[in-house]
Formats: sequence, C-alpha cells, structure tokens
Amino acid sequence: MIIAVDGPSGSGKSSTARGVATRLGLRYLDTGAMYRAVTWSALEHGLDLDDVTAVAERARAVELSISTDPERGRFTADGVDVTEAIRDPRISASVSKIATNLEVRAELIRRQRELIAAAQPTGGAVVEGRDIATVVAPQAELKVLLTADQDARMARRKAELAAGSVTAEQLLDQIVRRDADDSTVSQFQVASDGAVEIDSTHLTLEEVVDVICRLAKEAEAVPSDRTS
Repeated sequence: MIIAVDGPSGSGKSSTARGVATRLGLRYLDTGAMYRAVTWSALEHGLDLDDVTAVAERARAVELSISTDPERGRFTADGVDVTEAIRDPRISASVSKIATNLEVRAELIRRQRELIAAAQPTGGAVVEGRDIATVVAPQAELKVLLTADQDARMARRKAELAAGSVTAEQLLDQIVRRDADDSTVSQFQVASDGAVEIDSTHLTLEEVVDVICRLAKEAEAVPSDRTS
C-alpha cells in the first residue's frame, strides 16, 4: 500500500506520516528532506540559487542516501550526514528556490518514484510532501491532504527547530512565504479518486494518526484496479 500525504508547510505532515508508517509497518519517505538536502549541497558548493541551470546540474549530480526507516531516519548528501544540517534556518530560508526550480523538481520526482517502487515489495510506504497524491504517486491507494490554520502550523514548525534558533518573524516568513513561493509550481488540492482532507488544527498527533490508519485499513479492504 502507498499512502500519499500532501499539505502546506507546518501542517504536521512529517510527524503524522512517520507515525502512520511506524504503526502500520510501512516505509516512510520525507520528500521535503530531499529538497533540503539539495539546498544544502548547492550552498556548500557556493552556487547562486537563482542560477537555475547550475542548481539543476547539482541536483542531478548529488549522491543522496535517504533512509525510509520511520524510526531511524538519516539523510546523507555526497557521503555527509546532513540529517540535522538540513533543518537549519539557513536551509529553511533557501529551500523554496530549490523547490520552485522545475528541473530540480523533475529530477527529485524521478528519484522519489524509484524509492516508492523499491518500497512496494516490502509492503509499501507513507510518502509525504507536496504534490505527492497528484504528481509523484497518483496511484496511491490512500490520498490525504493534511491542513491546519496558520497559528497551529507556526507552532509545529517552531517545535521542529532548535529552541531559540528562529524568531516569530522568521517563522511566519517560512510558513507564509514558502507557501506563496511554492504555489507558483505546486497547488494544494484534494486529489481525485476518493482523497480525504483532514484539518488537524484541533487534533493531536495521535488523533490524526488514528484517522489515517483507519482510512488505510478501509482502503486496503477495497479491491483496486489501479496500476503503477
């Protein structure tokens, strides 16, 4: 089974998808971490992130190792463990330039599909990010659009970052500006084929995980004629 979890920045996609994967014994793919890893690599190589061609070449060249173990998620770029580095505010402030580079998106979507295909023989995966249900994995048996209001999203993003590492203004910029930037190449919408929108504003993480796991079991019980 493939479960696709879409949603805007700070909606709780990562924690939710990881929780669902752990509970259901599936692999977990954080596609946003891939964009962050490319951002880290581009900055380490001193690239101008507005240089679309150079950044795309870096995306195609960088060697990424992405763990799909929901309990031991580690990421490396060209052999360097960047698990913590990609959560740095410097990366958060720059990742939209990478995510809105259409050549980078094409390359990372290709890699994401390879990782999804590799997970299928082991039982499947929970894949989270942007455009997962509509572009990356439209064949997913369960498609979820996870949303939350702005205040809740800011609080969740702050909890992800190191204490005191970012100001309220920077948090707002990350949430609002990133959505505005990313909307130039990506639209958040409920995919067809029975996709479900979940507003997590007033739900705990466990409650959201409960809802998705229930939906997954219901979807698993329904025969599907979808092909990869």
